Amino acid sequence: MHEIPTSGALARGTRLADKIAVVTGGASGFGAAIAARFAREGARVVVADLAGPHAEALADQLRREGLQAMACPVDVADGASMQHLVEFTTQAFGGLDVFVNNAGVAQRYVPCHSVGEAEYDRLFDVNMKSLYWCAVKAVPLMATRGGVILSTTSVAAIRPRPDIAWYCASKGAAVVATKALALELAPKRIRVNCLAPVAAATPLLAAALSSYGDEREQSRMREGFAANIPLGRLCDVEDMASAALFLASDEAAFLTGVCLEVDGGRSI
Repeated sequence: MHEIPTSGALARGTRLADKIAVVTGGASGFGAAIAARFAREGARVVVADLAGPHAEALADQLRREGLQAMACPVDVADGASMQHLVEFTTQAFGGLDVFVNNAGVAQRYVPCHSVGEAEYDRLFDVNMKSLYWCAVKAVPLMATRGGVILSTTSVAAIRPRPDIAWYCASKGAAVVATKALALELAPKRIRVNCLAPVAAATPLLAAALSSYGDEREQSRMREGFAANIPLGRLCDVEDMASAALFLASDEAAFLTGVCLEVDGGRSI
């Protein structure tokens, strides 16, 4: 079920004042929380998502709060669609300062040899190729005045788990790409970082657990995840929003190539 974030709806700040930000996968989960937090901190935000109506619903709510937000449908695995997103953003708000590559897909918990080629390709197209399209389509624009690229990876990239091998690999590739891009783009004053969250109660986790038969078993799995996190709970979407806000803000002006673990100590 689609949920629009309401936490912090009355809070306002200026940490991203005058910034123009795109958040992919922005209609739900981490992306919706990040988009809402950015807007409430003064950014002009484009909520970009394959689910266009849900993206528009969030943008509409933010506008009703008096904030600046627009919605744009996007398929992050498609170059033409990403080109349209960049053009839409510049036409709507006049530029681009922060690009959050948050859109992602999960792998069902199954043995490595049980994953079909189409599922494998989709994992890498969305979780990794999207960074390629961001570099191709957004970097030339951002290079004129600097900016921030921020990607959502996963603790699975740092501490891989059985039965999601190709998901781990796709997220691990995104971490390495982040570090390589950080080196290459530093002279252009573009900072490139990523966030590595642990499991959270988002649609992505529900999709990953869908291969487990019933809700009771899936609930048991979620409880098991939480039990293995030193701080004793799953990641909350607002945890990610706070981390994303920091890395996107000028407070992190000297941070690039960072993979920030938002995991309650899970990857220790």
